[in-house]
Amino acid sequence: MIFRTDLAVEAREGLRTRKKGLEQTEETHGSCKITRIRVNGEEGKQIGKEPGTYVTVEVPPITDYIDMTDERVELLSKEIAALLPREGLVLVAGLGNREITPDALGPDTAALVLATRHIKGELARVTGLTGLRPVAVVSPGVLGSTGMETSEFLQAVAHGFSPSVIVAVDALASRSLARLGCTVQLSDAGISPGEGVGNARPRIGRDTLGIPVVSVGVPTVVDAETLAFDLFGGDSEKTERSKSKVTPRGAQMVVTPREVDLLVGRAAKMTAMALNRALNPSLSVEDLMMLTAG
Repeated sequence: MIFRTDLAVEAREGLRTRKKGLEQTEETHGSCKITRIRVNGEEGKQIGKEPGTYVTVEVPPITDYIDMTDERVELLSKEIAALLPREGLVLVAGLGNREITPDALGPDTAALVLATRHIKGELARVTGLTGLRPVAVVSPGVLGSTGMETSEFLQAVAHGFSPSVIVAVDALASRSLARLGCTVQLSDAGISPGEGVGNARPRIGRDTLGIPVVSVGVPTVVDAETLAFDLFGGDSEKTERSKSKVTPRGAQMVVTPREVDLLVGRAAKMTAMALNRALNPSLSVEDLMMLTAG
């Protein structure tokens, strides 16, 4: 049975023994739990992950009310900042399809990230926005709408603008229903869009684009076949017998919360504010809310 998940912490849980090349630490901050997994070299192949650092932040349900000054936003902003280079242009890319709610996290987040690359010189002086880190924002769309793979789009943009890092925001797939809407994964190992639901697109990472790629994601779906395996208590035989029910006519199905529109909307606001704070900490939450309103 192949478990479909984008979360390194879940992939690591699938191993019965600890491996030398997989280092894991945990810590708690208030109501949030942080799990850091460091994947070294070839050991990552055992959990299907590229070498790098994977930070899983478990938070109170995102569908609950979120104050932009609460601990979730500040904690995430610090974790994001720790993965970014200190200087240089940052390209934020909102991956996914805005027309499909569980996949709209990336574009919805990008719409709330403050673009600052053009704010310089006289414009910066008269608006009181001097000293901002340059940030550019794009939403590449999806292959079916644009005819371009996301990796091709970002490679072209990176060639023209030479960012110091790309921050890719995307909806993720989890193995567990319990992690939907209360988990955020950060990584400096890049991202393979669609991998968690069996629709992997070309990888986006330093190895393919030539520049660092930091990913930020929130799980919004669970693969139906993976869910069935868990519901049957890990019984592969029962899961195989039920396969025709969870994949009717061979169509792969996913499960998403009924309140997914609320989940994605609030996750986008939380993620965008955390990114804005990480990229330009000199601006207050109030300033950022005013500058990104509308």
